[in-house]
Amino acid sequence: MPSRPSPQTSVPAPLTVAASLVAVQGVVLTLLAVAELANLSFQRLTMGITTTVFFALCGVGLLVCAWGLRRLATWARSPAVLAQLIQLGVAWSFRGDPTTLVAIGLAVTALVVLAGLLHPASTEALVDDPTGSRSADS
Repeated sequence: MPSRPSPQTSVPAPLTVAASLVAVQGVVLTLLAVAELANLSFQRLTMGITTTVFFALCGVGLLVCAWGLRRLATWARSPAVLAQLIQLGVAWSFRGDPTTLVAIGLAVTALVVLAGLLHPASTEALVDDPTGSRSADS
């Protein structure tokens, strides 16, 4: 399993798009953690701290996954796919009159990332080949 792209194995465009969007999602969640921390109040201190920690861990986790995807690390795809499936559920919960645009944005982003992660070129690039014959097939 290569830890970074070799000259023989480049990062395909669909995977680059997916990794970039996962990085954006990670940044947004990290910024939400900072915003939550900035708005802590004594009346809801426990909820505010746990929400901040949750958003921060998810944001940093997505940033690490995006970094791993750009380096063709096979471990990074599963948590990124799981995050997109969760995001689709969140998008579904936001459907309705005042938040329809939020739901559409979340759903479209998740679907684009899933398409990029599950694209045949991405799957080929992320295949875990312990024999090292991947470069011989290309």
